[in-house]
Amino acid sequence: MWDERYAEEEYAYGKQPNDFLVENFKVIPKGKVLSLAEGEGRNAVFLAQQGYDVTAVDGSSVGLEKAQKLAQEKGVKITTIQADLDSYEIEANTWDGIISIFCPLTESQRQRIHQQVVAGLKENGVYLIEAYTPEQVELGTGGGKSIETMTTKQSLEQDLSALKFLKLHQTIREIIEGKYHTGIGSVVQGIAVKI
Repeated sequence: MWDERYAEEEYAYGKQPNDFLVENFKVIPKGKVLSLAEGEGRNAVFLAQQGYDVTAVDGSSVGLEKAQKLAQEKGVKITTIQADLDSYEIEANTWDGIISIFCPLTESQRQRIHQQVVAGLKENGVYLIEAYTPEQVELGTGGGKSIETMTTKQSLEQDLSALKFLKLHQTIREIIEGKYHTGIGSVVQGIAVKI
């Protein structure tokens, strides 16, 4: 599915970075950042432009080719790794920041990945996440049709109890990110630090 979506010439979610990331990236210590389910590179390239050493992981080789093309266009370098998040292992104690922007995961996938996120962050490392909530299914402005892959504030509190939240809330906001994320969206946004 993702290879097909990213095969279109235009960027499925646009070339502009996610608003929540743009507003909050400065809380991530300068250094190595891992972007989960990066897709076509818009967020990884933005962080590279801000001076971070970014590694983008995604299951779609087509998306990652476009990510490298966007990085070249913007005059920055990013590392890309093609891997399914089901089998990808986040290196322990390695990352100054990890970001997850609209990464659709089932509950069991999310719990496993979040265990690895906690282990993967260095001391004072920051995890930044924006995800659709179950209410998003009714809005139909992005994120698919399955409540199974949506996230709640409570689930993040449970998954990431070993981290200290600097910000965690659910909100309704306008999202304009390419043709697949456009309109009013129901999201949960979180920023958590490893103390």
